[in-house]
Amino acid sequence: MADEHQFIEDGLQRTQIDEFFADELGRAGYGGMDVAKTPMGTQIVLKAEKPGMVIGKGGKNIRKVTTELEERFNLEDPQIDVQEVEEPDLNARIVADRLANALERGWYFRKAGHTTIDRIMEAGALGAEIVLSGKVTGARSRVEKFNRGYIKHNGEPAEEIVDHGQGVAVMKLGTIGVDVKIIPPNAQLPDDFQIYEDADVEDYVADVSEEGVEELLEGEPEEGEAEAADEAAPADDEAEAADEAAEEVVDEEVVEEDVEVPDEEPEDVDIDELDEAIESEVDEETEAEAEELVEEMDEETEEGEDE
Repeated sequence: MADEHQFIEDGLQRTQIDEFFADELGRAGYGGMDVAKTPMGTQIVLKAEKPGMVIGKGGKNIRKVTTELEERFNLEDPQIDVQEVEEPDLNARIVADRLANALERGWYFRKAGHTTIDRIMEAGALGAEIVLSGKVTGARSRVEKFNRGYIKHNGEPAEEIVDHGQGVAVMKLGTIGVDVKIIPPNAQLPDDFQIYEDADVEDYVADVSEEGVEELLEGEPEEGEAEAADEAAPADDEAEAADEAAEEVVDEEVVEEDVEVPDEEPEDVDIDELDEAIESEVDEETEAEAEELVEEMDEETEEGEDE
């Protein structure tokens, strides 16, 4: 069997065993279980409000439960250890069953919810939440919540620290689901912090030992390597400086080529003389063009007469 299938099968078997204990040991205040498979067999630790009722007179009840586990769930040599719950009001499974029984006996859901959560907080819990879902008063189902203190809903603290229990109340109009979450008094939450007044910082700073310094210096180069590196460093610096100087020279040459310095204008310029020179040049060009046109016309006329 693949590992994934084995995990699923183990989880299903665990859930079925838990439901079996809840049905058989409900009157004894069943508060959960822990299952561990060992080479000697299957070790099961039961938590109950009344361990005497779980064991029974002369161990009669516990032997009956052990036989049922072997026949129904094929457990090899199950060993059951019963532990008493020190504070039942801090066990979410027991609280959920109590609240469900109160609703079945006719308690109004608000009174039952507030009374239960007050008892939880009086027992020293850091926070608690009760959720009732179903037809609590009429034909329409709804959800009612009761909160006190501080509660975690997400992340690892919600799985590891928060105690979670569920119960079901069977009413005339239908079933009511009871969901209880409790944070125990001594829970260490990841966002907790403390402020110490007049504290000496040296008491909280770890001293660096000689071994720690040596470990830090392991990655440093030896003396010969360090000197070679120091000698190579100036050469590298000189090469970089030479490259930078060459780049500056190239930039300066480009700038000199691109920039054209205009010639100085003559100080004394006679505008009239410039105008006369321009007009004479224009007249000479016009006369030359006119002579060319006249010659072409004469040539065309002579050709016509010959024809």
